[in-house]
Amino acid sequence: MKNLSFIILIILFTAHFQSCDKEQERLDDFIAEFATVLKQGDSYQFELDNGSIITPVDVKNFSGKDGDRVIIYWTPVSGDLADIMRITPIFKGYIDNEGYPERYNKDPLKIISIWVEGDYLNLILEIEYHSKPHILSLFRDISTPETDLYLGHSINNDPPGYPQVMYASFLLSSLQGQNETDVPFRLFINSYNGMRQFNFTLINTR
Repeated sequence: MKNLSFIILIILFTAHFQSCDKEQERLDDFIAEFATVLKQGDSYQFELDNGSIITPVDVKNFSGKDGDRVIIYWTPVSGDLADIMRITPIFKGYIDNEGYPERYNKDPLKIISIWVEGDYLNLILEIEYHSKPHILSLFRDISTPETDLYLGHSINNDPPGYPQVMYASFLLSSLQGQNETDVPFRLFINSYNGMRQFNFTLINTR
């Protein structure tokens, strides 16, 4: 599901720029992946969710912080070296063990893609956006013996607008605590077709 979604995104991204170019020049092939920013001084690297490290030949017009989540559009050069075509910052969140159900907002949204890799729950969503930022949150229902997570979405009084894609990553490592075991969990998201349940497992990589 993840790979299909990124293929679609790449096709749309390429088609957009080709449609704006009268000469129909072909763009170089590239890979689009979620990654974590690794910053030391003024130098950047990017850690993919599979643990691979990408070292850019050069980074321009980017000022992210260590630990930020981004989508990198890159082409391999040699070894871990890569040409970075584009870096898109995305929302990074954490599990909230307090506030469910009192602070849980379940305004519906469209699910494009959702997957777990490394320590992250990654989401590609579609919302109806006009002018006010929407709010995403991830709550754990601590009243049940199961590990149940609820994705909260608030339109934040945003008036009706137009479809827009939203990217998000939530760090899941707190589910494991001190246990060195895999952690199965259920994720609930309120979509336009009602509440949907997804079953995942956070794999122990320690």
